[in-house]
Amino acid sequence: MKIEVLGPGCHNCKKLEQDVQKALNELNIEAEVIKVTDIMKFSSYGILMTPGLVVNGRVYSSGKLPVMATLKKWIEEESKK
Repeated sequence: MKIEVLGPGCHNCKKLEQDVQKALNELNIEAEVIKVTDIMKFSSYGILMTPGLVVNGRVYSSGKLPVMATLKKWIEEESKK
């Protein structure tokens, strides 16, 4: 599984990356987590506000921090595909 955290490095972007790592650890799921700071890559996903979360090429959130329960649900769903 490939998880991309999109953002220039702001506080919320860093927090989302930490939350993704925490969720993966708690779920005992392995994934490649990539921090994307290239604005052109953001726009290729249609993300105009950061942080953005893309899992296996699918945009799950943009412009907000998802709550941990929601984040875990998304990761679990994608890990079963």
